[in-house]
Amino acid sequence: MFNRDRWNEILEALNANRFRTFLTAFGVFWGIFILVLLLALTNGLKNGVQADFGNFATNSIFMWSQGTSMPYKGLPKGRFFNFKLSDVQALKDNIPELKYVSPRNQLGGFRGSNNVTRNEKTGAFDIYGDYPEFINQQPLDIMEGRFLSYSDIETKRKIAVIGQDVIRSLYDKGEEVIGSYIKINGINFLVVGTFKNANSQGDNEQEANTIYVPFTTFSQAFNRADNVGWMAITAHDDVSITSVKPRIMTMMRELRTVHPDDKRAIGHFDLAEEFAKITGLFGILTVVGYFVGALVLLSGVIGISNIMLIVVKERTKEIGVRRALGASPWNIRSQVLQESLVLTIISGMVGISFASGIIWIMNTVLDSVGPVENFANPSVGIGVIIIALSILIISGLLAGLIPATRATQMKPVDALRIE
Repeated sequence: MFNRDRWNEILEALNANRFRTFLTAFGVFWGIFILVLLLALTNGLKNGVQADFGNFATNSIFMWSQGTSMPYKGLPKGRFFNFKLSDVQALKDNIPELKYVSPRNQLGGFRGSNNVTRNEKTGAFDIYGDYPEFINQQPLDIMEGRFLSYSDIETKRKIAVIGQDVIRSLYDKGEEVIGSYIKINGINFLVVGTFKNANSQGDNEQEANTIYVPFTTFSQAFNRADNVGWMAITAHDDVSITSVKPRIMTMMRELRTVHPDDKRAIGHFDLAEEFAKITGLFGILTVVGYFVGALVLLSGVIGISNIMLIVVKERTKEIGVRRALGASPWNIRSQVLQESLVLTIISGMVGISFASGIIWIMNTVLDSVGPVENFANPSVGIGVIIIALSILIISGLLAGLIPATRATQMKPVDALRIE
């Protein structure tokens, strides 16, 4: 490996026919280039699609009430009902696997009618009544001030935390936001915090047009009593919310006097289940990327193996002379293998470098043009590079194995007879 004469021989052999060497190396270069680029594009698509889930804790479900589809205990079919605050406490008390159970109420919407005013300015925004732990389920970047607190919940303070687009709509540039008042449906709320969503993808317009107020204040101000519009439920990290979901649904049907077999009465969206589907899909795409890249790389390896066979044939007399002078079969075999490895690794590393350059260009363009739907941060980890290098080494050994074996099978006398 550290024999200078051996390296000089390898370089001379590669330089003897540069065009042939280039064409041979191009197959491996192209294979590893395609492999790394496919995996980077798969990761970019994965990052973009996962961003559509927002930063909401993926081990969660959303649950809301709907009309019943079956009569039960004297109650008619088609009955509408609401969740209650007592239901939230019942879930917390009886299902220890749950980390957060957040009751939520919602008012208006940024695509609806104007519901918020400040001086002469008005706007239509999503108003949410929430508990403080909701920020643990959907992380927010608090820009100024603070988020909701339990003190706000207990005292029913009329305070609000507003998004960036609310500020742009209701405030002049440079105007102080914290400590000012906004009117929601004619009721004054003190602004104590501003935020932007921690996620740069998804429906940014809706997220930035959101206002959070304490749940209890919301209920009192907008006459919701103890009704709960819907719930965001998150399980502990070591428990799948999907496995706990049947128990949650059973308990809620009992609490709301709904037929045990009525699947329609309580609507839900299992974020963990959908996220698992997406993760599984991208796992398959990653395998496909490796498979396609490996096939392209295999064609390059076959090309190197064929060229090395030609090289061995061209150097038959040289091999015979070396064998006659006492070179062992291992010396002959190791030289052929080393030539194959050098050609494979150099061409492969160039392929990795070119792929890295393309990935860098894609990320630079994405940074300059802004977020692209369902695509973000195409990249590969160091683990992929290590795998690619391992594939290159194994490929180089395989490519040189047959020619090396062919070279050592020659008898010195027969080799010297070749003209």
